[in-house]
Amino acid sequence: MNHANEVRLPALEIKQGPNRTFYSFAVDGKLLPKFATVSRIRRDADNILAGYQRPEVLSHISEIRTYIESRDPLMPNAIVLAFDSRVRFIPQPAAPTSYGRWGTLVIPVDETAEHHKPGLIVDGQQRSAAIRDSQVASFPICATAFITNDDREQREQFILVNSTKPLPKGLIYELLPSTEMKLPPLLERRRFPAQLLFRLNSDESSPLHGKIRTPTTPGGVIQDNSMLKMLENSLSDGVLYRFRDPLAGETDTEAMLSVLKSFWAATSTVFPKAWGLPPTRSRLMHGAGIVSMGFLMDAIAERHRDAGMPKQEWFREDLTPLQEVCRWTEGYWDFGPGVKRKWNEIQNTSKDIQMLANYLMVQYKSLVWNRPADQH
Repeated sequence: MNHANEVRLPALEIKQGPNRTFYSFAVDGKLLPKFATVSRIRRDADNILAGYQRPEVLSHISEIRTYIESRDPLMPNAIVLAFDSRVRFIPQPAAPTSYGRWGTLVIPVDETAEHHKPGLIVDGQQRSAAIRDSQVASFPICATAFITNDDREQREQFILVNSTKPLPKGLIYELLPSTEMKLPPLLERRRFPAQLLFRLNSDESSPLHGKIRTPTTPGGVIQDNSMLKMLENSLSDGVLYRFRDPLAGETDTEAMLSVLKSFWAATSTVFPKAWGLPPTRSRLMHGAGIVSMGFLMDAIAERHRDAGMPKQEWFREDLTPLQEVCRWTEGYWDFGPGVKRKWNEIQNTSKDIQMLANYLMVQYKSLVWNRPADQH
């Protein structure tokens, strides 16, 4: 029975493990907008991540809507919801099993504002929008829900549900720094690099401030995945590795950021004409350039290793001789006898990245490495 300000739905409460409980129920998809909304990914005035959902994909919604309005549609996959503590479960008096019991979910209805609704759609955004817009009187669907007031838990469940689906990886990567749970190996490896990426993109003191393209920084010119690859390489076998102690589980994040900011600030100074342009106009901002320059950062830091923490002026001094042999925005790269490539023919492939990285390292060792390092 539904009251004017609430929806009551028969539901099955299921326990998974010692601390997890969720609810399975059926609901008319047309009712969802009354008590559930979508948490759009964004950053607030303090640059704190809020929400976790991508914008609606209108073409996909249109396709689902057409199917719902067809003669005999079937949509067996459950929509996943996160309810806040205003939603309560009233169990039936019948004896429960060891892991489940029947009862009623009581969901308050608040249509005054989207952010006041007790439910957030964790998975099924496009399906719920298609049902909402379809020309049908009703469309019952399966739903699964958990109850929490913790935004972090909602994001974590969103990542786990969507990590194996064709969801934009940039969205998942931007959410990673705000999670603490155990993740699949690939995502676990990218959690810390994603934290560094966020700081590089958000710190006002960073030369990369606002320049890395993410769901909340769509105007950035550097692809987030390219920056993550550069960070992962250095963390595993470069200068950033020096500031990690895997055995003790300690990481000097601020020292890593100092090195990264110093290197990219020096890069922006040495190659000003190529800096900050879209990758179609500058291969320095291109995936191949970002990853290759990361290897160069590691080499310069290694050359000055005995002098201590790498500094911006060291990077600038060692990069300057490479100005004459780099073709970031025009001309031809000379990769050796009979191997010349126009500046914009370098692609973001493993082969081209390796070729460019090798070229930069050869030039660096020829022009800089063999001369005595300054006594800092």
